[in-house]
Amino acid sequence: MTELRAYEEFIDFIAAGPSSEHVATFQPSEATRQRVLDLVSREKSEGLSEAEAEELDEYMRLEHIMRLARARARRLLRP
Repeated sequence: MTELRAYEEFIDFIAAGPSSEHVATFQPSEATRQRVLDLVSREKSEGLSEAEAEELDEYMRLEHIMRLARARARRLLRP
């Protein structure tokens, strides 16, 4: 459910047609950030189930896309 929530946040953000300023400053919700922190911590300490490992991989892909979008948005905002 949390994984779906992260995708929904991302899709809602893109669907809203954000400005370059909004893209440059986008941050996932606190719930999503906490879920990722929990998965990373458990991956290091006790390991993850296959489903949890896939979930973490998906978060990492979304984060990579957003980093690229933020970098592009910042370039567009430069005078």
